[in-house]
Amino acid sequence: MKPGPRVRAAWHGALDLIFPPQAIDGGAALAGGLSAAAWSRIRFLDGPVCDGCGTPFDYDIAARCAACLARPRAFDAARAACLYDETSRDPILKLKHADRLDLAPLFARWLSRAAHDLLADADALAPVPLHPARLLSRRYNQAAEIARPLSRLSGVAYLPDALIRRRATETQGGKSGSGRRRNVAGAFDVPSGRRAQVAGRRILLIDDVMTTGATAEGCARALKAAGAARVTVAVIARVQEMPGLTI
Repeated sequence: MKPGPRVRAAWHGALDLIFPPQAIDGGAALAGGLSAAAWSRIRFLDGPVCDGCGTPFDYDIAARCAACLARPRAFDAARAACLYDETSRDPILKLKHADRLDLAPLFARWLSRAAHDLLADADALAPVPLHPARLLSRRYNQAAEIARPLSRLSGVAYLPDALIRRRATETQGGKSGSGRRRNVAGAFDVPSGRRAQVAGRRILLIDDVMTTGATAEGCARALKAAGAARVTVAVIARVQEMPGLTI
């Protein structure tokens, strides 16, 4: 029987004690499998950001960006740890597609810093769900793998199955903003047995990458329809523009 991703992650950790790990991008690795040069290139969002979607501002103007003002989001606020670009893409995709579950606690630490204000105001964390068919093929949900250690770090309750993806959707890659919204319209739901966990509570959604925010909005609508008082979003990285990167 082929070992599961968690067994392989533990095995990789044991091997790292014997053989010094090599960075994902080559050379000697620091924490999280990145070289010192790669760490210096990650564009962490430490400065002012739009409260609505988390996009970075050049100056702290204590306002929302033009896009959020023109079309208010279904979620109440969002934060991202860094920008999604050529440097941050590799470790994120390693977690998402290459069984690198050892990266999840690192990303949880990034979010504990980037979304500290949202965590302080949250009653519970909920990962963006995968459809069962995709979960079966991938064998784990990368958003859940980040949310679990983040719950332990922050002390905020973890709701692993507050949301379900009730229909399989096409990949969001390559779609326009309106196409992404149509693709996930009505795709998410709160099961009847979980509505009591959601009603009246402030839920912080966890995901890996935000591009247009369509997936997060679909989840937020489902949570608010189930009675959530507030829905916010925290992601590892957000796309500042549409650079054509594979997510």
